[in-house]
Amino acid sequence: MEYTRVADLKGNMDNVNIRVRVIEAGDSKVIETKNGPRTISEALVGDESGRIKLTLWGKVAGSIRPGDAIEIRGGWTTVFRGQVQLNVGQRGSINRIDDSEVPTVDEIPEGSPRKEAGGERRGFQGRPRYGGFGGQRRR
Repeated sequence: MEYTRVADLKGNMDNVNIRVRVIEAGDSKVIETKNGPRTISEALVGDESGRIKLTLWGKVAGSIRPGDAIEIRGGWTTVFRGQVQLNVGQRGSINRIDDSEVPTVDEIPEGSPRKEAGGERRGFQGRPRYGGFGGQRRR
């Protein structure tokens, strides 16, 4: 299996496989979305190339802890306020891996991937779109 590095993540990628260390992890919470209430948690994760915000959706929300070495399969990316973010939900999975497969928290650089020009999906009145639920890209 091929793994993507944090630094190589771009907006609107699907089926992302990545190995990262959990730097920070928040508790689960319920938010209101256009599709009704959803359970999420947020984390900061990284590898040897940088750091990225991770949102966990549904059953995987709250399933990771700081210091965990994890492999994400079937993730996707979005862009919010110019920053690429990684997501994982019911079509993806999170598995613990051996500590030696990812750098320690102290070895993870500070940088985060930023969106490329024109890569952000836009919805009503030019506002950014959230999630990957259909729709056409506006140019």
